[in-house]
Amino acid sequence: MPRFVHIDIAADNPERAAEFYRQAFGWVVTRLPGPMPYWLVAVDPADPTALGAGIGQRSEPWQRTVPTIDVADADAAANTIVEAGGSIVIPKTAIPGVGQLVTFKDTEGNVMAVLEADPASQWAGPPAGASP
Repeated sequence: MPRFVHIDIAADNPERAAEFYRQAFGWVVTRLPGPMPYWLVAVDPADPTALGAGIGQRSEPWQRTVPTIDVADADAAANTIVEAGGSIVIPKTAIPGVGQLVTFKDTEGNVMAVLEADPASQWAGPPAGASP
C-alpha cells in the first residue's frame, strides 16, 4: 500500500526556514550538494524509516507544503490519478539519485507528489506495498 514518505516544504528563504526548523523542533537540517539549493530535514536521524522532509526555494504560486507518496510505478500512478479525477501539475521528472517524481492535484485542489524511488537511492525505503 502506498504511504507518505516525504514532505516538501516550499520557502521564500530556504536558509531562514532551515534555521527555523532547527530551532523550533531540534531537527537536523542539512543542505544537499547540487545545482539546486535544497535542505534535507531528518526528524529522527536514529530512524531511517521516519517520515522526512526537505526545504526548497518556492518558484511557483501553488508551492506550499507538498506531501510525497511512494509508488511502485510513477507512470501507472499518474494514469490512475487522472482517471480518478486529479490532474498532473508537473509530469514525471527524473531526480538523479532519488527516483521519478510526478506532482499532481487531487479533486480538491491539493497539490501532492508520487515518487517511484530509485532502488539504488540512499533515500529509498522498502518498495511500495512491502512490509517495513
